[in-house]
Amino acid sequence: MVQRAVQRVAQRLDLDELAFPLLDRDLADSQGGTAAGSELPGPASAQTVPSGAGRRVAWLAYPPQSGSGGHTTMFRMMEACRAAGFENTLLLYNRYGNDLAESAATVRRAWPWLQCEIAFVPERIEGFDAVVASAWSTAHVAVTRMAPGTQGLYFAQDFEPFFYPRGGEYAMAEDSYRLGLHIVSLGAMVRDSIREHTAVESTMIPFGVDREVYHALPGTRRRSGVLFYAKRGNDRRGYRLAILALREFHRRHPDEPIHVYGDMAGDLDVPVIDHGSLRPSELNELYNSVVTGLALSFTNISLVAEEMLAAGAVPVVNDSPQARADLSNPHALWAPATPAGLAGALGAAVSRLDRDDHAQRVAQSVKTAAWDETGARFAGILTAVLDSPRR
Repeated sequence: MVQRAVQRVAQRLDLDELAFPLLDRDLADSQGGTAAGSELPGPASAQTVPSGAGRRVAWLAYPPQSGSGGHTTMFRMMEACRAAGFENTLLLYNRYGNDLAESAATVRRAWPWLQCEIAFVPERIEGFDAVVASAWSTAHVAVTRMAPGTQGLYFAQDFEPFFYPRGGEYAMAEDSYRLGLHIVSLGAMVRDSIREHTAVESTMIPFGVDREVYHALPGTRRRSGVLFYAKRGNDRRGYRLAILALREFHRRHPDEPIHVYGDMAGDLDVPVIDHGSLRPSELNELYNSVVTGLALSFTNISLVAEEMLAAGAVPVVNDSPQARADLSNPHALWAPATPAGLAGALGAAVSRLDRDDHAQRVAQSVKTAAWDETGARFAGILTAVLDSPRR
């Protein structure tokens, strides 16, 4: 009854409108103009941006929460560009009236290695050589607000129309790839999906893995149990499906511990070790203590899968062409996306008689390059875009 009452209040307050990630005036249209009726910035005359150090780059993002994987990957690209001589400014899109000091403090605390200026997105983004969007919504913001003559790029970490059911938001997310920004796609799945659904080409960079953080710890370890990264309110990460799978796994293997990190999973209804939010080094220790875990994703592959492998834990991944496009490690376990299918794969992993020795082989099998290499490729693309004449 309480849930129904809350639902009725939400409908009256039109919370769906609040959940929409853009102001109407920031919605661009690939067919010309904006949703608010204004014209988009006109094209710049043909020119070449001078080469050399000191180029200024604005990176557009939403204010992050600690542990955000998408922000972490973007910040890695920023640091690689800084190492290449670019001057970075992180511009946060203030859709919901955030406090700048509080948002900046979150960034400084959660990513202390990131060196950049931090500000809110201004009404007009000027004084930069390039603007890099990081999501479909910020791609629209980049196009509607950046000054003429600025080079626009779009770092696409997922095919974001898949985040929505077929409808208006799906279409607006899909249109973000047609806005004329130079798209840098993370992995084959994103590149191929953009090409298939919009006929737009992008420049692909590969996934990386932080081997300094995620690796097999020295010494003989007795591994047990499974883990799950809980992400509520994000259906592409399969939270509800994972809960059902873990219940079934516990029924079949009641002596194997279940570890959860991220959001609290109070609705699991089975014994669980709740770790909450973990620092990367703590997460690596957890990966080194378990046999296997769920790494679900129904769009682009989750970073969790490669991190687990590097630490010797076997990821169980829902089987799909999208997930397989960028994860080729032979030790990943692919399972049907059903509670019984996922529970069966977890059970197969913990039932191995050689699971501790197997963990060492799993860790040694990871050949993925470090994120530094991915970042260097991004910096090279950014340099090439700025060195090429603007059409």
